[in-house]
Amino acid sequence: METRCEARGAGLGRLNTAQKDRAIGAVVGQAVGDALGAGYEYSVPPRADEARMKGGGLGAFAPGEWTDDTTMSVPILQALAAGRDLLDDQTRDDVVREWVAWSRNPKDIGRITAHVLRTARPDRPSDTARAAADAMFRADLPSAGNGSLMRTSPVVLGYLDDPEALATTARTYSHLTHGDPLAADACVLHNLAQRHAILSGDLDIRVGLELIAPDRRRRWLQWIEAAEAGSPREFSAHNTFVVRALQAAWSAIVHADDGDAGHLEASVRNAVAIGGDTDTVAAITGGLVGARWGVSAVPLAWRRPLHGCPGLTGDDLVQLASAALGEPWQDSFYPWLDGAGICVRHPHDARVWIGDIRGLRDLPEEVDAVVSLCRVGRSEVPPPRITARNHIHVWLMDRSESEENRHLELVAREAVAMLRALRAEDRTVFLHCVQAHSRTPFIAALYGAEVAAVPRSQAASAVAAVLPEVAMNDRFRLILGV
Repeated sequence: METRCEARGAGLGRLNTAQKDRAIGAVVGQAVGDALGAGYEYSVPPRADEARMKGGGLGAFAPGEWTDDTTMSVPILQALAAGRDLLDDQTRDDVVREWVAWSRNPKDIGRITAHVLRTARPDRPSDTARAAADAMFRADLPSAGNGSLMRTSPVVLGYLDDPEALATTARTYSHLTHGDPLAADACVLHNLAQRHAILSGDLDIRVGLELIAPDRRRRWLQWIEAAEAGSPREFSAHNTFVVRALQAAWSAIVHADDGDAGHLEASVRNAVAIGGDTDTVAAITGGLVGARWGVSAVPLAWRRPLHGCPGLTGDDLVQLASAALGEPWQDSFYPWLDGAGICVRHPHDARVWIGDIRGLRDLPEEVDAVVSLCRVGRSEVPPPRITARNHIHVWLMDRSESEENRHLELVAREAVAMLRALRAEDRTVFLHCVQAHSRTPFIAALYGAEVAAVPRSQAASAVAAVLPEVAMNDRFRLILGV
């Protein structure tokens, strides 16, 4: 992967690799939290360490399937990926039309959202939806649910260069279904915290307070302080209320160990263990910690089964988020590569093949899973027999600088653990990067050291003996001791 990409807006310039990692993490983090929490909604909550993507829940979801939280965010993400301005009237209308079409037969939908979308007129969908949301608020009907907050993460990708425009857009899209200004406030706080985390690497829920109306700012500060002082389980009741939902998410985050990138997983698990509206609280949490730690910190075991309406996978979200940042996914990222591919057996496990991206063209028939350590273009995918679930994408850069691989040890452990999990399923796996020079031998050596119980340096030598050209970067070599 290149180290920089174009950011939206003229004022910000270009994102570095770490910022892109975090920006995509905001979207994927929301989705994995949503899918993890789906099976526990309004049931006995699990212990944090026991939460798993088991499916079920109110919508009979499949394991790893996201709910309405992420489904409603997808049209927003798709609009940004197409280069559209979210504040444009036509864009808003098209987003609401997508919501209305989905709402006719959803697996699950919030009551406020359902009522508003039923009133939307085909000719003026966003204006009529907003009018219905306003009418509910004026009539003192429930209008401050968490249904707009749960879907707001993609909005941040369109306005990384302009916090005021981000706040305006967050309010606008909240108001399409939720008339209470508290719902819009929560979206502003969430999106501004995400923006700050993406750009700086620090997560601070208070950065958006200055863009909250003065008469509500003090109350929000008190609610934030209460979330920090109380344990997460104190926010289990009534967390469909947007304030309680954001408090629950923030409490889950601040009460998890933030010493390293494992903070992402711990926070999302905390959120599910709170109980109540578990999918939404975990989605809100995941969107925040994903923006702090990045997609590279999302467990591969969570990313692997991730999917949902409208027929997308977690990898589709990565591609859409990349396009929303100004870097559309390519048919081929490596047109300069030619010649025969590399595909050889791992010296310590004959059912793990290792090689380069060209090796995808002619995989041995026995291979039924692929672990990619680089970007894979739309024309560079494995053969159709490799299902999306069994094609694992690892966020790993071939760079020595720490900022290029911010969580290298975590990412490496995750990659090796996924290889072992696939083999435990009796699968034959192809592990590859672009040219099999650096990333492939690095992960292959770590895997070999584990399965053969040999020193890493010895495993690295064995791997180098079967690959035609190994030239690992200095940081990889240091970890391997070679």
